[in-house]
Amino acid sequence: MKSVITTTISAADAAGRFPSSSDLESIQGNIQRAAARLEAAEKLSGNHEAVVKEGGDACFAKYSYLKNSGEAGDSAEKVNKCYRDIDHYMRLINYSLVVGGTGPVDEWAIAGSKEVYRALNLPASAYIAAFTFTRDRLCIPRDMSAQAGVEFVGALDYVINSLC
Repeated sequence: MKSVITTTISAADAAGRFPSSSDLESIQGNIQRAAARLEAAEKLSGNHEAVVKEGGDACFAKYSYLKNSGEAGDSAEKVNKCYRDIDHYMRLINYSLVVGGTGPVDEWAIAGSKEVYRALNLPASAYIAAFTFTRDRLCIPRDMSAQAGVEFVGALDYVINSLC
C-alpha cells in the first residue's frame, strides 16, 4: 500500500540514493500528524454507519431525480448500492488516514472510477454531493479535534477532487 513513507523510500531507491533531508522532513511531518490521522480514523470507524447514511441521504436529497424510473437509484437495490459505494469510499478514506497516504483510495477507488460511473450511467456528482455534505457537516470539537478534522477533510477533499 502506498504511503508517504513507501513513496519516499521508493523514489530514493529508484534514484539510487539515500533519502534526502527534505525527504526525511516530509516523512517526519507525516509521522507527526499520525496521531491526528488515527484519531480521525477512529472517529470515522466508530460512527461510519451514520456518516454513510447522512451522506447518502444528502445525495438523494440534492439529486432526487435519481430515484426516477431509468435513473441510477430507481429501485431499492440500486439505492442500497449507492450507500454501499459511499461506505466503500469511507472505508478507503479510513485506510488512507491509517497509512498516512492516498494509496488505498488511489489503488482501490480512483483508478478507473470515472469510466465505470460513465459506463453504468452513475453521476459522479451524486457521490461528490455525499462527500461534500460529510465534509461540510464536520463540527470541531464535537466530532473530533481540530487537527484530526484537518486530516479528515483533506482525505475527503482528495476523493472529491478525484471525482471531478
